[in-house]
Amino acid sequence: MKPRTRPTLARKLASSTVALLVLGIVAVVNQPMVAAASAAYHQFAINRQSYKQESGHWSRLPVPQDFKVNAIHAALLNTGKLLIIAGSGNNRDAFEAGTFRTIIYDPATDKFKDVPTPSDVFCAGHTFLPNGNLLVAGGTADYEVLPEDIEHAYGVMKVKNESPTSGPHKFAKGTRIVSTSGHVYQTRDDVTLGKATTMRHGELVMTHAAEVEVFVDAVETGNAPVVEQPAQYTVEGLTGLDRQNIYGVSDKITREKQEYAGDNKSYEFDPRTESYVKVGDMVEHRWYPTLAELPSGDVLAVSGLDQFGRIIPGNNERYLAEQKEWVDAPELHRTFPTYPSFHMLADGNLFYSGSNAGYGSDTVGRTPGIWDVRKNTFKEVPGLRDPKLTETSSSVLLPPAQDQRVMIFGGGGVGESEVSTKRTDIIDLSEKKPRYRPGPDLPEPARYLNAVVLPDDTVFTTGGSSGYRGGKYGDKTRSDLFNAQIYQPASNTFTTAAESTVGRNYHSEAILLPDGRVVTMGSDPLYDESGKGPGTFEKRIEVYSPPYLFQGLRPSITGGPEQVKRGTTVDFTSPDAARVTKARLVRPSAVTHVLDVDQRSVALDITPKGGDTLGLSIPKTRGIAPSGWYMLFLLDGNGVPSVARWVQVL
Repeated sequence: MKPRTRPTLARKLASSTVALLVLGIVAVVNQPMVAAASAAYHQFAINRQSYKQESGHWSRLPVPQDFKVNAIHAALLNTGKLLIIAGSGNNRDAFEAGTFRTIIYDPATDKFKDVPTPSDVFCAGHTFLPNGNLLVAGGTADYEVLPEDIEHAYGVMKVKNESPTSGPHKFAKGTRIVSTSGHVYQTRDDVTLGKATTMRHGELVMTHAAEVEVFVDAVETGNAPVVEQPAQYTVEGLTGLDRQNIYGVSDKITREKQEYAGDNKSYEFDPRTESYVKVGDMVEHRWYPTLAELPSGDVLAVSGLDQFGRIIPGNNERYLAEQKEWVDAPELHRTFPTYPSFHMLADGNLFYSGSNAGYGSDTVGRTPGIWDVRKNTFKEVPGLRDPKLTETSSSVLLPPAQDQRVMIFGGGGVGESEVSTKRTDIIDLSEKKPRYRPGPDLPEPARYLNAVVLPDDTVFTTGGSSGYRGGKYGDKTRSDLFNAQIYQPASNTFTTAAESTVGRNYHSEAILLPDGRVVTMGSDPLYDESGKGPGTFEKRIEVYSPPYLFQGLRPSITGGPEQVKRGTTVDFTSPDAARVTKARLVRPSAVTHVLDVDQRSVALDITPKGGDTLGLSIPKTRGIAPSGWYMLFLLDGNGVPSVARWVQVL
């Protein structure tokens, strides 16, 4: 099957002698009228039924002014409603004012509502739990500060106590710490310093100093208090032996850029009450973390920036879903860049596709591979082309999940690199020696591309830009891409879809809805559309209707259980049972920074039972169908899906 291409406007006009003649006459009289006529013809063309059957159709969602937010995160709840999380929305003024936003959109009624948001969950991590709650953890404790805005030198100070008998000591915010040269620094927060510990090693008794970290800021402005190398400091206000045993140490005090600081709060968002429920704090503060569900139903938190804006060097932790608390996971110590993309495999291990976003070493932890989360071993996989261009790429577990194939789309260079790639590669993880192999190229180099698994076993890709945050790329002043395409796994090709009308780059999302449409939102460009002025966050929302929605009558689901068990066959009813050829369980998405660890489509074997009854077999393997809520779609022989029915896999 060859890729279909959508005819250009010129080709369409050439096919219509009358339209061409009219435009030619108008061109002589008034050039603006030519543009108007061209636009009118374009609208006529894309709204034809034959065009929709071939390429699908875009529509704009009317969003009331009060509900236009900076969509940083989005998740489809098992109520069918869409959760859109802004937090502070990458807006420092909103952060400092404590103005955090979350809204819920109901596609069934086109209604929006506000949800109280308890802290700044901007750039947190999230994943669905087996009970349907969305676990949201981490976020923003403080915003970045650029060097030109830093008047007081600052740094991370370790306050140490070498006495095993004196303590704990509480140091209030503003505690003064003095360098050997007499420069004074003040602590930003309250901290508590414990006692030193003693340990016996044979006949030798050793003392291990207690320590606590805190930001300090120089009292004096300018560069005089800057310290470029490790040094020891005196803590004011101490008496007796504490003056000798307690001291500060810091690697450096600078006026360099201060990165975003991570938060340690976590919540379960309950779809039934439509509210955040506070659960245990994380062990680490995390900004830009990935949360990945484990086969047990617990969740692994990986990577992120800590409360001082430092990349967390492999200190991962586990959320115990039953106890609603976080515990350290030193047995799974492994370093990744921020927002690493994981896909759960049939054996319960995690495949790291190489996709990531934003921060971390340009070499450490970027090689894709299979992470055995029982033994903490990591098997690298070869073959990925453009291996240095995986930042801001996207990846999906190709449908159906039983095939165990992962595809990576586009991506760019580390940091603010303007380099990007049109590469797609595919890996079959069921092979004994899996390796990435070339997939079809994207039409243009793309980063921030959203990829959405559809119920007909295809993957819809949309948005993205060739440059960093939609910035310049080649001779473009704004590099947003409006092309959309659908990957066809059966033929390993892309078919061309209708073009979107809104550019989407950094901080954008795309999510499959229960009715089979795809909603797209967000985008945080550096520049306006002229490429000269500053960009503003994109608040318009578009909805894409795939071609399968224009192919005739849809099957329907009229009955069946709400809960099913793995390894069983359960009955569902449909008046269209005779023409149903496929059944798919599609797990709802939770997306941020084109990262979506939840998304997967599971094939169900069908046993006709006569009349309107179909027996659907739920896979036995937990790694294929993790516990949780899914959308059940029935499809006919033309690939037309039903409206989904929500089913919980136990």
